[in-house]
Amino acid sequence: MSQETLIVAVAQTSSEPGDVAANARAAVDSIRAAAESGAKLLMFPELSLVGYDLDLFHDPAAWVTEDDPRLNVVRRTAQDCGVTAVVGAAYRQADGTGWIASLAVRPDASIHVYGKRNLHGRERDLFQPGGPGRLLDVDGWKIALAICYDAGVPAHAEDAARRGADVYAGSVLYTLAETRRLDLHFAARAMDHRMFAVAANYAGTGPGWVSCGGSGAWHPDGTRLTQAATGPGLFTASLSRGELQALRDRDTRAGYPRGAA
Repeated sequence: MSQETLIVAVAQTSSEPGDVAANARAAVDSIRAAAESGAKLLMFPELSLVGYDLDLFHDPAAWVTEDDPRLNVVRRTAQDCGVTAVVGAAYRQADGTGWIASLAVRPDASIHVYGKRNLHGRERDLFQPGGPGRLLDVDGWKIALAICYDAGVPAHAEDAARRGADVYAGSVLYTLAETRRLDLHFAARAMDHRMFAVAANYAGTGPGWVSCGGSGAWHPDGTRLTQAATGPGLFTASLSRGELQALRDRDTRAGYPRGAA
């Protein structure tokens, strides 16, 4: 049964380069803080378990698998807190296929894996694109996961909306030069398809980049609900089923197809 309100948290964090175990341990504090705020879904940035540095992935230790013991601390905490925590990883499947992935660690300790569909630049040399992925169910809300440039490809969100998504949830890295791009991408995806949108961006810097921060949430009418500055922190938004349905009903009465505002 769908809950009327879903509280979503985004963790704007930095990562210890290449240290999956340390980043998994650091995620625990954010999961606990999210639970204390009432959140049922917590998003981390793209590749949060290792950091966004494409030079790291020659090292097998930078990759994770579904049964990776370094994830156990995240599993236990998600289970204890009743939070679905979406961490970012370089994920190696059983057949050797490598994805930039979002790992949704569920309160039942299972892991829902989504692979980035729209790779760019050097990512194409290191990873394979993921498929459409399944929608994630959190308290009856249908969550479509996205990773960074996925949000820059309108067809990605359109496909999610067609499959019934209520929330478009991104794990991202947007740099200072992309500040306006972050807001435009997620506002447009929310407004065009009458979904809530959320994005977790990095805090701080990495090799060749400075994050613009700006993590937060967008209403299905395209307006900002929350917006972080550039520093680290945990930011929450309360998403209303009633407000979402009212907009969808209004569009239906006006004769708009889903996806036309």
